Amino acid sequence: MPDTVTRDVPPSHLRTFPLLPLRDLVVFPHTVVPLLVGRDRSVRAVEEAVRGDREIVLCAQKVAQTNEPSPDDIFDVGTIGLLTQLMRLQDGTLKVLIEGRRRCRVLRYNWGGDFHSAVVAPFVETGLSPSLEMEALSRSLKTSFDVYAKLNKRVPAEAPAAIIAIDDPVRLGDAIVAHLTVRRLEDKQALLSQSDVKRRLEKLYELVQGEIDVLQVEKRIRHRVKKQMEKSHRDYYLNEQMQAIQKELGENDEFKAEIADLEEKAKQKKLSKEAAQKVKKEIKKLKMMAAMSAEATVLRNYLDWVLSLPWGEYKEEKLDIAAAEQVLDEDHYGLKKVKARIVEYLAVRHLAEGPRGPILCFVGPPGVGKTSLAKSIARATGRDFVRISLGGVRDEAEIRGHRRTYIGALPGKIVQAMKRAGTSNPVFLMDEVDKMTQDYRGDPASALLEVLDPEQNHAFCDHYVDLDYDLSRVLFVTTANTLHGIPAPLQDRMEIIRLPGYTDVEKRHIARRFLISKQRQENGLKDVPVAFSTRAINTIIHRYTRESGVRNLEREVAKVCRKIAKRVVRAGGKEAVTGEGFRVTSGSVPRYLGVPKFRYGVKETRDQVGVATGLAWTDTGGELLNVEVTLMPGKGKLTVTGKLGDVMKESAEAAMSYVRSRAVRFGLDPDFYQKLDVHIHLPEGAIPKDGPSAGITMATALVSALTGVPVRRDLAMTGEITLRGMVLPIGGLKEKSLAAARGDIRTVLIPIENEKDLKEIPKSVAKTMTFRPVEHMDEVLRLALSPDDPDVFFDRLDGKTMKSLPEPSRVTSQSVGAN
Repeated sequence: MPDTVTRDVPPSHLRTFPLLPLRDLVVFPHTVVPLLVGRDRSVRAVEEAVRGDREIVLCAQKVAQTNEPSPDDIFDVGTIGLLTQLMRLQDGTLKVLIEGRRRCRVLRYNWGGDFHSAVVAPFVETGLSPSLEMEALSRSLKTSFDVYAKLNKRVPAEAPAAIIAIDDPVRLGDAIVAHLTVRRLEDKQALLSQSDVKRRLEKLYELVQGEIDVLQVEKRIRHRVKKQMEKSHRDYYLNEQMQAIQKELGENDEFKAEIADLEEKAKQKKLSKEAAQKVKKEIKKLKMMAAMSAEATVLRNYLDWVLSLPWGEYKEEKLDIAAAEQVLDEDHYGLKKVKARIVEYLAVRHLAEGPRGPILCFVGPPGVGKTSLAKSIARATGRDFVRISLGGVRDEAEIRGHRRTYIGALPGKIVQAMKRAGTSNPVFLMDEVDKMTQDYRGDPASALLEVLDPEQNHAFCDHYVDLDYDLSRVLFVTTANTLHGIPAPLQDRMEIIRLPGYTDVEKRHIARRFLISKQRQENGLKDVPVAFSTRAINTIIHRYTRESGVRNLEREVAKVCRKIAKRVVRAGGKEAVTGEGFRVTSGSVPRYLGVPKFRYGVKETRDQVGVATGLAWTDTGGELLNVEVTLMPGKGKLTVTGKLGDVMKESAEAAMSYVRSRAVRFGLDPDFYQKLDVHIHLPEGAIPKDGPSAGITMATALVSALTGVPVRRDLAMTGEITLRGMVLPIGGLKEKSLAAARGDIRTVLIPIENEKDLKEIPKSVAKTMTFRPVEHMDEVLRLALSPDDPDVFFDRLDGKTMKSLPEPSRVTSQSVGAN
């Protein structure tokens, strides 16, 4: 401590005592506290006090966790205590009883040695003179403590009387603190250190009032909890009494009535032999159980599920083929394969009794009507319709259900759907079958193998029901966008029907027959004349949508109808519309729908060198695909760009190898590739492209760029190329042909093996175009290239002459643009 403080106190008033630092504890005068002393220096300080006059200084540590405190870690106001009892324990710890005598102020610490000691001076207190204010404060404090003692059961019963008998304000405050629950050490130390008695009592009064508020809240909480518990016990007791009374009066019949109801249902159901035995056994077991037991609840739920299923309850089918065709045509335009398959099924049902239900899988892009087609099938056949979505299902138990041993167990989606259907022969739609996943809980696709196998599904066993259930008469329909997500064994069990997407002609018919009338109805324009021109519908299809289905087309038609509805309301309502009403034309479409969102393929305006027109299939239909080739001085590097997949990149390499193998016939140096870098690019680089069908297009563009001979602009091609120049078949010819027709292409080169697919192309498209089947790349070049001297070029190509062709650099702009 500073020497200046020491000089203010007469030396005769200073005394030195052993020091005992305390953790989380402040000892006040006139209180007795038990302590356990374990630190070595503290033990020796107690032993030193015992050898003397048994007095020791008690000071609180600022931080209780400090094991070896320094003078700065200890408060400088403490209490001189008297050791009244001492006991040494076996581990060397001292158990002492200390009585607080008086406050003291520490002036200096003697640190080090065997124990710590402190030089202390008497603690000077002020404000001791009697006054009315001090008397009022003392009375208020006593009254508040009396309230506190009644709320806090830990305060001894004799304490309030002892407190009331104290007249000395200093002793009153110290006595109350001894019984008060002060949570913060700093608050207790502040009371000990306060020299003004009046302020000390005011601070103490605040603490007592705060504790009273806390105790009153605790009391209210205890009372509320106790009341709730008493109500629960009371309800339980009354329920038990009521059950006992019902038992005595013979009225315990709710449970019996429930069992009787289950038995009646079991008699009425056409249960299988196995199911009837199981139900009988479970009802017998239920009779022996207590009504309120957990096991009885589980058993009742099980019996409810089993008896709510349709067992042998078949709905009569409509076998009228003509009526079914009419219903299907009313709901959907086109889709001839699917409609034919349903009619075939009905014809077989008409001739043969009890054939198994077909298992169909509709595969096609979004929006082509897969889900709505399943509903139409149900309407056409007169069956009930039920649907489950398998998108995101990853737990095998979602299909087969959980075993009854699990809490909250339920049947799987199949059994739940059959319960909703109410008959044993519904049209059962499993939507998004390609979106299932698998994890540690099993593979739901594997669980479907039994459901969708005609040889097994007559005895489908759900884990929860645990009985064989006949699904053989169910007409299962599954839908998928692609087959990639469906395991091969599951594909093998289904009859896959592809819905390739609607052609422009089909979209136009759908818009006229279904979408426009539907949106007029939904947007309040049923009585308002609204007409869409054919060119307006084509504009919406080509410039505002890019899809195989018609969902976005319907949205755009709805948007036009909403704009017209707004104009009708602003004009004063339907009555204000006169004349022809509203006619939407190709020129007015942008006013309703804004700037066109898409461009659709059109042919080049002139023949060009190194540019060939191909045909591509996408999820949204066919597209024109321009292939560009440019040459640069280099070392033979081949670059292919346009966000291409691996298969298309390999096609580019195959095309390059074909050209190199026939370099002499093209009038090129055999080592030309060592001096040039070749860059093949497919525009619209943000759109992913893949597949082998652009092989002959890339080969044609390569030959054109290397020889300087332009490619015909009115011709498109599709086909896979081999290293020998053979042209292999491709898919999606129908969609590709429609794309060529949209782009005003008049000649299309196709692989000779795809000649059989020309039957699928609409007649309205086929009659405007010429399809040229080709077998070899030489035939493609003969039809696609437009050289200045065809005889010389093609004789060279056929190997009849070795006359060199002009160098690419000599080709003039006039020859490039020649037709």
